[in-house]
Amino acid sequence: MTLARVDRRASRSPARPRETGTADPADGPALRRHRRRRSRLTALAFLAPLALYLAAFYVYPLYRNLDLSLRDYTVRSFVAGDAPFSGLDNFRTVLDDPTFGPAMRHTMIFTFVSIAFQYGAGLALAVFFNRHFRLAATLRALFLIPWLLPLIVSASTWSWMLNSESGVLNYALRTVGVAPVDWLNSPHWALTSVIIANIWIGIPFNLVILYSGLQNIPGELYEAASLDGASAWQQFRRITFPLLRPVSAITLLLGLVYTLKVFDLIWIMTKGGPSDASSTLATWSYQLGFGSLLPKFGPGAAVGNILILIALVFGLLYIRVQRRQEA
Repeated sequence: MTLARVDRRASRSPARPRETGTADPADGPALRRHRRRRSRLTALAFLAPLALYLAAFYVYPLYRNLDLSLRDYTVRSFVAGDAPFSGLDNFRTVLDDPTFGPAMRHTMIFTFVSIAFQYGAGLALAVFFNRHFRLAATLRALFLIPWLLPLIVSASTWSWMLNSESGVLNYALRTVGVAPVDWLNSPHWALTSVIIANIWIGIPFNLVILYSGLQNIPGELYEAASLDGASAWQQFRRITFPLLRPVSAITLLLGLVYTLKVFDLIWIMTKGGPSDASSTLATWSYQLGFGSLLPKFGPGAAVGNILILIALVFGLLYIRVQRRQEA
């Protein structure tokens, strides 16, 4: 009797509504599509400011520079915007110019000598400060001063120090009985002078990046090597340098890209002279585009594109080397 009464009550009771939050199986795919669409829109909203920034300050300037190098611009056509298309004529003009060879050679010397000494000195200082002795943090902070100073201040300071008549360096040479050197006005010393200044400016950057890389090397490796009787040089050659290769690679690549485009330091110190003895592709590009009353916008932009192409080639080489190491 009891079970029959329960069955009759259950048959007369209305069906309960579905619990809140459960979706109809027919609405499942539509709901998932809506969520994916909302997720994509949210991601695009976060990416939009970065995309606008890259388009305004990278893509558009690159496009304008390429357009300048492919057209025969004059002052009038630059203002009016009706320069005729000239194809690769500006690049031919640049490559046939007698200034191109020395400027390319000076650029390569300036870049690779600067990078070699900046990396070597930065690595030595990073290893030195990795010992965590007293005042290490204070000394590291002092070494960052050249990197923090405005470049115009650093270049002006080096111009004063290397002045042939009243410079500190020549005064020190006279003190020890060495004949003074005409650092900035001699064709034999002008390029060396700007290289010295650039090395001094770039050492702190290498120090910071390489020191951070050293912090990621486990200390247990050095302890095990010491127990095995490895000397300090063997520890550096077998542990430090191999494990620093990824950090070293990105440090060298960034240093290369930065040094290729150095302009203000050279221009303030020597203006590319004397007689183009310290002229690089960066300073030559400026001279072509802005250094006279009748600027050559097309050839100047072509030189700039050559610099971009050189940096792009080294960047692709870096990516290829990294992939080989990861494989």
